This record gives sequence, C-alpha cells and structure tokens, in this order.
Amino acid sequence: MRFAKLLIGLLMAGCAASGTIGGAYYDPAYDYSEFFAVTDGRDFQVVMAGAPFPNLPAVQVQRALLPVMQAAKPRPNLTFTYADPPELPRPYYRMVLVFDAANDLTAASVCAGTIRHKPPVVGRSFNVFAIYCRNDLALSQTTAWTNAAGPNDPQVQALFAQLFLVLFDDSPRRRFPLFGPFSRFGRW
Repeated sequence: MRFAKLLIGLLMAGCAASGTIGGAYYDPAYDYSEFFAVTDGRDFQVVMAGAPFPNLPAVQVQRALLPVMQAAKPRPNLTFTYADPPELPRPYYRMVLVFDAANDLTAASVCAGTIRHKPPVVGRSFNVFAIYCRNDLALSQTTAWTNAAGPNDPQVQALFAQLFLVLFDDSPRRRFPLFGPFSRFGRW
C-alpha cells in the first residue's frame, strides 16, 4: 500500500512538472519537410512578445530563454536567434512567442504583425501562444503553460520540448476524407 501511494505521488509529480499544451491547429499548407528544409543547419528567428516573468528585466529573460529553447529544440539542426535578418527574406519563416496573449488574439493577426497582451501580473503562470509563420500565414499554432519561477526553471525547458513537438509536428497529414467517393476507405 505504501509503495502504491509513493508510485502515484511520483507519477503525479512527473505530470505536473512538464506543463500543459493546449490544442493545436495546422494550416493545410503546413508541411514538416518544408520546415526541416528551411531550418536544418540554419538560423531560425524567434520573435518574443510580452513578459513571461514580469518581475525580471525583459532583456535578461530573453538572454536566459535562448539556451533553454536551444536545449529543447526540435529535430532539425537549427539555431534559434532573436536577430532580425539583414534583409527581409521571402518567404519569411519565424516562430512568434506571445506571452500572456489577449484572449481574442488570433495566429493570423500575429503573423501579420498585430499583437495584444493581457495586463502583466506578477505570479501568473508561464503562458505562451506559439505560432510558426511563413510570411503572413500561420502554418501552425498552439498554447502552453506551466508554473515556473523563472527562465531557468526546469519546467520551462520541459514545456518547450513538448511545445516544439506539437508546433513542428512531423506526423503525416491525412489529405482526403475517411469516407466518400475519393476516400479509398481510409487508406493513404
């Protein structure tokens, strides 16, 4: 009985430490092989908006989060950077992280350059709206949150590792309906 209680406690602690990933949306134009091709062996721009930890200076948080994101990076051999490209590339790929996003903020408006936030509150959980953009098109989006004390909290790295698996999903997409005249009975 003691062992069972200990096991349940450890399982619950493990689940709580990783944070929560909300629902995800993928535009029909999203293709993981495209993401891999444009990021493998290259810099990939991260645009941060908002204050994930309002009690810390924004520059300090950005500097601390970059190696955390790099350690949790997705499969391509990419390097995250905050630096703007010398000239605007076409197509312009980037990941936008909006912390404490307004409730009515959409991924399309974020990729178009319009970002709104909730008022910053000290003690609010680490809450991020992540969008993968190509030009003004939101290719994928998700939300994530965890209770983290600062940018170097292990929960932040665990959250980013899970967030990147969802935002840059490599599973193939079903392009046709399961049933109907063009379905082939649910097979690829």
